[in-house]
Amino acid sequence: MKRSEPDQPPVNIPTVVLTVHEDGILTATLDGAPLTPPQWAPPWRRESFPQIIDQASNDRTRPIRVEVREADGSVFTDLITARPRRALPEPEPVAEAKPTPGLPVFHQIEGDGFVPGEDVAVAIITGHTDAAHTGTARALIDPTNPIPDHATGQIEVLLLGRISGATVVRRLP
Repeated sequence: MKRSEPDQPPVNIPTVVLTVHEDGILTATLDGAPLTPPQWAPPWRRESFPQIIDQASNDRTRPIRVEVREADGSVFTDLITARPRRALPEPEPVAEAKPTPGLPVFHQIEGDGFVPGEDVAVAIITGHTDAAHTGTARALIDPTNPIPDHATGQIEVLLLGRISGATVVRRLP
């Protein structure tokens, strides 16, 4: 006689419902319970969408279903998948003796269009993102790996004039 396997429970994906009001304010629920902005923060608005998704999905560690109900009655639904978990790196073997540090390598980056004497910010570009349909952009910074691998030759540097607004992007040699 063949044993039958017990029925598996259905997969349950949390549902976030975002209701957009005429004035642009959003109300949010997670499986029917109110999802509110942090204490002292202003009410949710359309531009709060990424923050709401991050909060509801525990910073994208679990998948969620999102339903957006517009003020005009239209409804949009999407599934937000969880990011794959990163494997922890193997610990580095402890060296017996500290090697003597080599001399630093300096690179010169130049650009034109700045006001003489102005403060120019220097930034290493750690990644790129796309602008949303609203023209806004959002960057996620990984503090554990802020600088790209120099060996690939893909390091770019941004010079930004604080007064002139001049921007120069150069790739390191």
